[in-house]
Amino acid sequence: MKTDLFDYVLPESLIACYPPPQRDGGKLLVARAHTKTLEHTQITSLPELLPPNALVIANDSKVIPARLHARRPTGGKVEVLLVRLEETGDGYCVWNTLCKASKSIRVGDTLHFGNTATAEVTASGEMGQKILRLNQDAHDFRQYVADHGAIPLPPYIRREVTENDRDRYQTVFARFEGSVAAPTAGLHLTNDLMEKIRHKGCELDFITLHVGPGTFRPITADSTAQHQMDVEHYTISQKTARKISDAKRDGRPVIAVGTTTVRTLEGNAAKNGGNVVAGDGATDIFISPPYPFQIVDGLLTNFHLPKSTLLCLVSALAGREFILNAYKEAVARHYRFYSYGDAMLILPEPS
Repeated sequence: MKTDLFDYVLPESLIACYPPPQRDGGKLLVARAHTKTLEHTQITSLPELLPPNALVIANDSKVIPARLHARRPTGGKVEVLLVRLEETGDGYCVWNTLCKASKSIRVGDTLHFGNTATAEVTASGEMGQKILRLNQDAHDFRQYVADHGAIPLPPYIRREVTENDRDRYQTVFARFEGSVAAPTAGLHLTNDLMEKIRHKGCELDFITLHVGPGTFRPITADSTAQHQMDVEHYTISQKTARKISDAKRDGRPVIAVGTTTVRTLEGNAAKNGGNVVAGDGATDIFISPPYPFQIVDGLLTNFHLPKSTLLCLVSALAGREFILNAYKEAVARHYRFYSYGDAMLILPEPS
């Protein structure tokens, strides 16, 4: 489809630069795709809106403080965004990174992190990545990152990172480090809200997909078919895979918390004959209309950037015109957009 079909106008004043005072304090736009109707409520109403027998799946990846400052031997400053740990061994580790400096970073360059860690640039990637080989093992360097790194807020949040971001740009159920962007739909969930979801009769379980910076990369080609997604790595446990299989067998709806969960489940199923199979894997699946969803029936999600792969995904689930109309209404009612913003709940047709 033409990329321009996924465009909309958003006043900059509606971009949420700070989280709401309370995690579950945001607004919720309920989109019933089968009736093409919209309802306006609050995140706190989520448990009562979910089908009582639903299986709810969220992403428990943890954001690392991946934004670091390094320097060249000459003293020149370099901003480094850690993307993915590629390799580790005795006394070294290799990271896939994005680097920003006044002078181009080239293969063979040396970068210094503080007084202890040194990195050699060993390769460049097709999308501008730099492969760094550090003279520390993964454990020691992760300690450096924990002490000196900053939370990598999205590029549209144009302010300095605060101490509050270390808590609020992280889900309460985050467990496994590896993401450089939060699975933002999960930011709305509190322990109390999750307990109410379970009390409603829903099951709640987790997958892990480590979110990369490609989640913010716009579609620049004229056609969505020309866009190449970045590869992201995931883990699905035997327990979670079994719960999904049981839900699909019994005709119970699977509700994903966030587009990263959708990409994990649908990407895995696409490689396994329509079934979710446990294990570690990677996906570069690009979901856009028309797409035959095999696992996911409904979705809790934030509002996404114009001409983005995430807007394509929600359009595939609920219909492009319906989603764009919903976004237009959200703008008119002053919903807050993007990572720290309000949410939309796309509900399946009642069984």
